[in-house]
Amino acid sequence: MARNTKILAAAALLSLFATTSTGWAGSVTQPGETIGVPVGAPLPQGVYFVDTGDWGCRNTSPATSCLGVDIPLLAWSTPWTILGARLQFLVATPFLEAGVENTSYQSSFYNPFFGGQLAWDLGNGFGVSYLLGGYAGVDTTLGWSSGSLNQRFAVSYTGNGWDLTAHVIYGYQFDHVTDSPQVSPCPSPFALNGCNPNFVNLDLTATKKFGKWEIGPVAFGSWDVSSPIAGYLEQSQFAIGGLVGYDFGPVILQAYVTTDVYEKNYGGYDTRGWARVIIPLWTPAAPTPPLIRKD
Repeated sequence: MARNTKILAAAALLSLFATTSTGWAGSVTQPGETIGVPVGAPLPQGVYFVDTGDWGCRNTSPATSCLGVDIPLLAWSTPWTILGARLQFLVATPFLEAGVENTSYQSSFYNPFFGGQLAWDLGNGFGVSYLLGGYAGVDTTLGWSSGSLNQRFAVSYTGNGWDLTAHVIYGYQFDHVTDSPQVSPCPSPFALNGCNPNFVNLDLTATKKFGKWEIGPVAFGSWDVSSPIAGYLEQSQFAIGGLVGYDFGPVILQAYVTTDVYEKNYGGYDTRGWARVIIPLWTPAAPTPPLIRKD
């Protein structure tokens, strides 16, 4: 009985979220979360901590819906190469909070992410990368009830202080319909089921460094690319914004603001503020130059 009550309460809450589109469509990877990072270029060898947080609201009617996200991530750029590409590993454990104004509020851990990446330095400032990873399914209110496969393709130009990056992310859900609504309930009368569509994200960065400062426009889009059941309304959006960053050496801070200029089946436009800190936890010591003897 307690479990049924919990499921019904979650379904009622998330039906509100679905109506007001608090979430991010079928995109398990949050659209815009990789903006500002030249993910097409290999990282220098080492271990890095990256924390990306954001909070924003969608101007839905009759009540505004808001979503806060924190994504702590560890990245290990290994000393190994495969086919000329740097081998890198990433793990993230996101946390979410979501609410509908004057109505409801929920918070929970999100699906953990694990991935391996190959990043090629092509020379002259150009780099490309491919990542294969996935999200584990979790039994939390704001998590996805399905595990999913995650593939990412990126190209970056980082010469002359530029970060020109296009990052395409494709997600495939292992279970498109589940018996738990969680973050993505099916449309009525199947609100006690979860509908988990496949998705494509596109994150775009075009920033320039001026000394220790970094500034420039950014954008992102997301698209559902499957319909789990008949009657499911595929969602899509596109947002633009601007980023500013500062390199404290070695810590890097970034902030950016984005706002939707297009949305379909979200019920309103989203405006969001983002902040990121990048901290190198370990990098290999520089080699000691050989002693030169003078006879």
